[in-house]
Amino acid sequence: MLGYIDKIKETSNRLLKESKVDMVMCFRKGTVPMINEPYFAKTPDDVDHFVWDSNCGINLANYLADREEKIGIVAKGCDSRNIVTHIIENKIKREQLYIIGVPCRGMIDKHTISDMFEGEIKEVTEEGSKITVKGDGFKETLDKKDVLQGNCTTCVNRNPVIYDELVADLVEEQKDLDRYADVHKIESMSPGEKWKYFDDLLSNCIRCYACRNACPLCYCPTCFVDEHRPQWVGKSIDPVDTRTFHFLRAYHCAGRCTDCGACERACPMGINVRMFTRKLEKDCMELFGWEAGLTLEERPPLDTYRPEDPDDFIK
Repeated sequence: MLGYIDKIKETSNRLLKESKVDMVMCFRKGTVPMINEPYFAKTPDDVDHFVWDSNCGINLANYLADREEKIGIVAKGCDSRNIVTHIIENKIKREQLYIIGVPCRGMIDKHTISDMFEGEIKEVTEEGSKITVKGDGFKETLDKKDVLQGNCTTCVNRNPVIYDELVADLVEEQKDLDRYADVHKIESMSPGEKWKYFDDLLSNCIRCYACRNACPLCYCPTCFVDEHRPQWVGKSIDPVDTRTFHFLRAYHCAGRCTDCGACERACPMGINVRMFTRKLEKDCMELFGWEAGLTLEERPPLDTYRPEDPDDFIK
């Protein structure tokens, strides 16, 4: 994917010079390894800061809601699906956007790589399918496929679903995957085992809300955890309050989540936050044949009504 950057810069330069957009959203190199920063170029000179590699896992659609400018945005598959959701939910207009589509082969998981080394990681470089990690007293080359983000290993929409221009040929989509093997495993547990699983999963949560802040779907003016009249959930790290936050946020994302992995990537404690939304993603697929963000022609199942909707749960 390193080869994409020349085309990204060329396209962005052209859009800005021709005043077709007011800004282009992409990434610049971060101040620490494996965390590139979102960067908004407003002049052709700004474009020189752009980078594109396997550390661009943040979902840029997170920065689109309620903007009024004409915007160019560099979008991989999951980003483009969230852009579709934003358009459907009237958070941005399609005519405001020039979407620069980026076929994606997956982003690397900074948590996985950090856990592999005891010392501080000083530099992570990429060449082809190899990732080289350097730090104090160590240097190791890894296969990229072994350190991908969890959502990337099961992604079947690596290519943008909506775009105005592509920076490269479409990549082959992954096939014959058991996309929900982890969910099936939890579903097979007893109620007690499930309770323990989620207790253990959330035991390190510090309620920093990084998962919420990184999520392109969490654009409510006031989050339910910040309401105080009435106060729906406590502010402490009491286990009940913590569970309430995660489960309610997951239900808010039901039928809308594209499994972009932004929540898990942002979590400073390395919690697999996706386990909440993936169950609901699977249920929407099985009950309604729905995957979020694949089309502008249909609305998500939880904000529509059809007489043929399943109603076996009604007693």
